[in-house]
Amino acid sequence: MAFLLLFLVPAGLVATLWLAGYGFGSLGRYGLRHAGREVWLRSVAALLGAVAAAMYTWGLLHVTWAVMEAEDGGTNSAPIRPCRTAGWQDRTTASMISDYTVSFLPLRFICRTNDGGRHATDTVPGHVNPSVLTFAMGAAVCVGVAALGSERRIRKNAAD
Repeated sequence: MAFLLLFLVPAGLVATLWLAGYGFGSLGRYGLRHAGREVWLRSVAALLGAVAAAMYTWGLLHVTWAVMEAEDGGTNSAPIRPCRTAGWQDRTTASMISDYTVSFLPLRFICRTNDGGRHATDTVPGHVNPSVLTFAMGAAVCVGVAALGSERRIRKNAAD
């Protein structure tokens, strides 16, 4: 899992920079006043996607830090430090925290107990997952509207 996180964090940074470059580059190439509706929609979609990728990468950094803390052995490492959230002592009296897992959608760090119980920690800030969903859906809507506009333009030109 740590290797996957080491791949995803740089990939998220690259995706953020690429989408932002595409969005600003498209508007810069045509000019703000001369860009058509489809160019604006594609550029806004790319910029919204860049924000979604940046927010997801920010959450991945929090999860990566929690995984690094969980894998760090030695003094004061049991129970796993990221699992020591409010009320962790109540949860460990009946069953000990034994392991952890990471959920990528929605992004969160989950602690497992010996009796099969699970609880998500507050490792990932609460605003990350809703922000990623909102910006990604906005980008998808912009892409869909731009695609419909392109399809209509093609059909209109073919009919003429």
